[in-house]
Amino acid sequence: MGDSKPSGGGGGGGSGLQLDLDAFGRRLKHLYDSWRKDESRSWGNTSAFAVATPPPSEDMRYLKSSALQIWLLGYEFPETVMVFLQGGGAGGEGGGSGGSGGVVHVVCSQKKAQHLEAVRRVCAEKSGGIEMVLHPKPRSEDGSSQMAQVISAIRASGAGSAGGGPVRLGVLAKEAPEGAVMEKWAAAVAAAASGGEGGEGAVETVDVGPALGDVLAVKDDGEVINVKKAAFLSAQALKAFVVPKMEVLIDEERSMTHAELMEQTEEVITDPAKIKVKLKPDNCDICYPPVFQSGGQYDLRASAVSSDDPLCYDSMGVIICAIGARYASYCSNVARTYLIDATKAQEKAYQVLLRAQEAAIAAIKPGTKLGDVYRAAVAVVEREAPELVAHLTKHAGTGIGIEFREAGLTLNAKNERTVKPGMAFNVVLGLHGLTNPEAGGKEGGEANGSAEGGGKEGGKEGKGSAKLRSYALLLADTVTVRSAADKDRWVDVATASASKSFADVAYSLKGEDEEEEDTDKGKRPEAAGGAAEPAVFARAHLRSENQEATKEELRRQHQAELAKQKIEETARRLAAGGLGAREGEGAKRQTGDLVSYGDVDEIPLAMKDYKIQVDQRHESVLLPIYGLLVPFHVCMIRNVTSQQDGGHIYIRIIFNVPGAGFSGSDLPMQKFPDSVFIKELSFKSTDSRHANQVVQLIKTMSKHVRQRESERAERATLVTQEKLQLSKGRPPRLPDLWIRPSFGGKGRKLTGSLEAHLNGFRYSTAKPDERVEVMYGNIKHAFFQPAENEMITLLHFHLHNPIMVGKKKTKDVQFFAEVMEVVQTVGGSRRSAYDPDEIEEEQRERERRSKINREFKSFVSAVHSLWEKDRELARLDLEFDVPFRELGFHGVPHKSSAFIVPTVNCLVELIEVPFLVVTLNEVEIVNLERVGLGQKTFDMAIVFKDFKRDVLRIDAIPSTSLDSVKEWLNSMNIKYYESRLNLSWKAILQNIMSDPEAFLADGGWEFLNLEASDSEGDESEESQAYEPSDLEEAASDDDDDESEDDESVVDSEEEGGRRRVRRRRRGRLGMSWRRRP
Repeated sequence: MGDSKPSGGGGGGGSGLQLDLDAFGRRLKHLYDSWRKDESRSWGNTSAFAVATPPPSEDMRYLKSSALQIWLLGYEFPETVMVFLQGGGAGGEGGGSGGSGGVVHVVCSQKKAQHLEAVRRVCAEKSGGIEMVLHPKPRSEDGSSQMAQVISAIRASGAGSAGGGPVRLGVLAKEAPEGAVMEKWAAAVAAAASGGEGGEGAVETVDVGPALGDVLAVKDDGEVINVKKAAFLSAQALKAFVVPKMEVLIDEERSMTHAELMEQTEEVITDPAKIKVKLKPDNCDICYPPVFQSGGQYDLRASAVSSDDPLCYDSMGVIICAIGARYASYCSNVARTYLIDATKAQEKAYQVLLRAQEAAIAAIKPGTKLGDVYRAAVAVVEREAPELVAHLTKHAGTGIGIEFREAGLTLNAKNERTVKPGMAFNVVLGLHGLTNPEAGGKEGGEANGSAEGGGKEGGKEGKGSAKLRSYALLLADTVTVRSAADKDRWVDVATASASKSFADVAYSLKGEDEEEEDTDKGKRPEAAGGAAEPAVFARAHLRSENQEATKEELRRQHQAELAKQKIEETARRLAAGGLGAREGEGAKRQTGDLVSYGDVDEIPLAMKDYKIQVDQRHESVLLPIYGLLVPFHVCMIRNVTSQQDGGHIYIRIIFNVPGAGFSGSDLPMQKFPDSVFIKELSFKSTDSRHANQVVQLIKTMSKHVRQRESERAERATLVTQEKLQLSKGRPPRLPDLWIRPSFGGKGRKLTGSLEAHLNGFRYSTAKPDERVEVMYGNIKHAFFQPAENEMITLLHFHLHNPIMVGKKKTKDVQFFAEVMEVVQTVGGSRRSAYDPDEIEEEQRERERRSKINREFKSFVSAVHSLWEKDRELARLDLEFDVPFRELGFHGVPHKSSAFIVPTVNCLVELIEVPFLVVTLNEVEIVNLERVGLGQKTFDMAIVFKDFKRDVLRIDAIPSTSLDSVKEWLNSMNIKYYESRLNLSWKAILQNIMSDPEAFLADGGWEFLNLEASDSEGDESEESQAYEPSDLEEAASDDDDDESEDDESVVDSEEEGGRRRVRRRRRGRLGMSWRRRP
């Protein structure tokens, strides 16, 4: 534990070290309160206790001295001595009186003293009167003088003890001195203990390890959260990496050693982004190297290691997986046992073990003795399988926290301590030394297909292998104790996401022929009435003896399961009226009362000549009609044209009138229902110069007014944002960025800088009016895309509510830097690949690309840290997604081809404008159109859960990407269908919304399932009727014909789909085999 990670928090420390001063003060006070009360009588009437830490080490170890430092400070300080005194006694140089609160003396290096100076300044204030005294040790000294000062303070702290006996000093007796500092301190304590020989001034040592264990056992809310995060990481590593990895190995009959699987799992834990876990890698580590065991050699002790033997997955084999992850130095543990072609005895033993562990977890309640927890597990085994009691482990786990094993909280029959809220336990239960008589001893030799990389023959011979005769079972979960019960349950099982039900851990390798034999054997004799009892359902198989299932078949199985879930989900949403509202449907434009002049005197004198006049100030046009100048507001003019004919020019003015396309709220006839409206006027003039000028002025003024009204309407729909709170210090800053959409206006465009403040980003240029503020609370998705094959590195924000960038209303704001300079070679001649100038230019481009990517990454990391420190921001769950280029594909989402890439939560295209951001959680289904028929490309139609939202189309995707697109959709649990032609989605969604009950009753989206109809072998005419052209024609057909066609289509396809789902059980993602039912 020499290189422990920080436990989070901030507030103090120098040189970039952030110490949570509030947590330190709160926990130090709790430590002293526990010491003074000494309810467990484990402090031994000590007036002082000392904790010394060893030098850093690469070995994985758990020391109470290191755990105490991490608990108090969030970091481990190697080669440091901390002495805690009751009351005063701050002797030596720099010592204070201390009062009655207490004093903490720290002997450390000068650099560590600099880090702790911020703690020392606020120690008394934060902890209720407990002072800290630092004794910095110069590099040239061994610390003897500083330790002598502390020993004097220890003697002084016990000077007033009753009877004048020796000073009782608490130590960690089980931690042997290691390193120069610990050895020097141990020698100083030993000298002090022998100096007085029990008389006045002598020091007597007492082991306070159990007392400190009691203090660390009960976690506060922050500690419980860290334990749960660590447990989530452990469970996800098992669920999202280990299990799929093992399934691939088994399916493809590949060999991998336990040690190799251990190394790959360790890499996943230390880099959680690989399994889509949103935890900072700096805070993640392993508690112990992951343990994988199979092939008859099992060790259920915590010290077990993964061997170099290959993973054994033969029939009747047992694989034990144990994973422990740490988050911010807090530990967790999860263990699962996977069974291949389990026998009845193995199944019974597992089920008994599972129920015993669940009984132990259920028994954990505040006030319950720890011994009763273990006894609850034993009771289940004694009741259901007495023969297994002798094979049960001697305890049911231990407490867990900063230390992987909190020794005082062992769940065994002898422990009389009680459970308290805030405790965390690693509940481990196993059965060891079990024998499988069906394995047949040595008759089968040592054949093991997986061990030697063999194929099916090895798997069959393994039935008699001695490696399969002996086996063990193990289950482990991390649980935390609540302060209040939830439905009579007092614990949270933090690793519950890793399923341990028998259906999810048992697999079958049997082929189809073997399944049929089992089924025949399982048939019961005919009843008295002559009817035969139903046959026992054959077990799903891992590998077929004649043919291996393809990935496509497994995708179909997974998609069939998703289809069921989609129907249920859609039914719940439609029942709740969750169709949503159409996005982007803003308020309709209101023209209001259009008044050119309030009074005739407002008409300028220059405008009173009897000819067409344009008054730009009042946005009006004065037209001569019957000897009068009649004003018309420019908003009432729809169009104006001019035409030359001989010596005359004609001006034609067309007005906005009822029936000309205005919305109902803009129709003047609603205010003046009895009025007659002028539709158009024509004027003839001989002054072509004046006529052309009038036409140009009217068009220009009309354009400006329409643009202004449009901006006003857009701003009217904007959501009022909170005010930006500027950082007091220097905020994270990224200079020399461009913005999209760009600011309007003329003049040279300027780059700006992006700053991250307390509650939002601010982008500004040198121009005072060019400023954009993006609030953190308004960010729906944030993306960071480094430049790889692109010309730019970018940060992109997709917002909940639109904002104004210049005069543009947008939901997407992007800040980017160009990594390559756009240059053009004069002369156009090709340059040699060995041209020194060309090589130098390429090198500069690579360096510039790398430099900009590093700057962006550093900014993103700083923003992440800012988000995590603030509790309010942490609730927003903001994180920068990085697109996965390896999963990308080309397509046409708008008008031009672009490279579209998935992220963790979205499907995006962030280079070409307009941008594409699709939130995967908002997707109902995806239909892949124009698939097959020798097509070089296909289309993707994305249907959203909001059925009023337009279907998004991505056209012209290369057919070479079809398999990878389907694999990605399947991995994201998105239901997809395939069709040979493009569908008319507008008509389909209208039909669904008009009668959602009928849509669900007819099988939901299964009318799109071509495979269901193909499986029937003879497609009917009705199954071909639901094609795009038929849908368009159906709009003009009578309602009776349409309803009959639709009904027949859904019935035939849905029926075939149901039969197909009944034949196939749920399969694992991307695997050619399935779990045992």
